[in-house]
Amino acid sequence: MSGHSKWHNIQKTKGAADAKRAQAFTKIAREMIVAVKEGGSGDPANNSRLATVIAKAKAANMPNDNIKRTIDKALGSGNTDNFETVTYEGYGPEGVAVIVDAMTDNRNRTASEVRHLFDKYGGNMGAAGCVSWSFDKKGVIIIDNEDEELDEDEVMMEVLDAGAEDFEPEGETFTVYTATDDVAAVADALTKKGYTLLSAQEEMVPQNYIKLTDEENIKKFEKMLELMDDNDDIQNVWHNRDED
Repeated sequence: MSGHSKWHNIQKTKGAADAKRAQAFTKIAREMIVAVKEGGSGDPANNSRLATVIAKAKAANMPNDNIKRTIDKALGSGNTDNFETVTYEGYGPEGVAVIVDAMTDNRNRTASEVRHLFDKYGGNMGAAGCVSWSFDKKGVIIIDNEDEELDEDEVMMEVLDAGAEDFEPEGETFTVYTATDDVAAVADALTKKGYTLLSAQEEMVPQNYIKLTDEENIKKFEKMLELMDDNDDIQNVWHNRDED
């Protein structure tokens, strides 16, 4: 899986302004509410999807009080939130494959906004399945190694002992791959071993990559990603642009 850089999806979170962090927490809370409702339980031990979202929340430094309050809200009889999960697929400039995961209470609004962003920045939205076949769904955990003091061999041994499938050093981070159902357990084990996690979630991992060569296309693509990230309905954006 060499070359699969996840840091572009989370680097803004690390030193984010309060507003950006609040938006990130809001998106995670929405994901948590859907996980509780669809899983039928507020107990992560009995709801693997909820356990995965909680691991994601903790890696994003979401306070435990926020997590508990969100779960309680989802379980409350007065909760009228009615979000559904929708995935859009398409192409960015030069054929870069893009997958947009959204949670929305208005499919028409969200589809229109996503299509507009594809069209405005040199891409086009396609049919369901048009690019997802070239991605693999995996659990992905990012370990902080900003000081570059962690020993690669030691980390690899502990990561594999924790139940991970693969491991990749990437300078100031280590990328850990797991089965999708194992994200929470592996993240918990690594946290207990003292590692600082920057991200822990399910991701769509590209099987191949496309390098953008035109400077204008690079600007368009990055602007499209920025605006998608700012959209409250959009949870995650996965793509196969080669950023090395």
